[in-house]
Amino acid sequence: MTPPSPRRLFKTVATAEAVTWSLLLIGMFLKYVTQTTELGVRIGGMLHGVVFIAFVLVTLIVWVDQQWPTRRGLITLATAIPPLATLWTERWLDRDGHLGSAWRLGAKGEATSPPERLVSGALLRPGLAALVLVVAVALLTGVALFVGPPVPTS
Repeated sequence: MTPPSPRRLFKTVATAEAVTWSLLLIGMFLKYVTQTTELGVRIGGMLHGVVFIAFVLVTLIVWVDQQWPTRRGLITLATAIPPLATLWTERWLDRDGHLGSAWRLGAKGEATSPPERLVSGALLRPGLAALVLVVAVALLTGVALFVGPPVPTS
């Protein structure tokens, strides 16, 4: 199993994040404006939460592999918060050449730091890495569900 390139992986997850944001916004419209159903918020919210966590994890992996400066990585993470901003971010990163078509930490493994060694090891075993990512997303989603939504103070 060959992992998708950093460019393809990031583009896929950034697009999915924007799509699930759209679903959540539609659900919020149905719940709060038309007051017809809250099902859209339940489904859209859950999907968006899962994809949001995946976006954060993929961003961290690509950040380490592509050796982004801290500022670029933090801006990229922050763009998961406003609706649809990940689409702009993906285009910006791709246009400026910050999304490689190959993994830097691939088979040759030029890893020097612990985060680079972790990403390099994941790239050498992409099937196991994909499974670990799915489990990490599931666990983080479970924690978010356990903690629950923010409680309004008033």
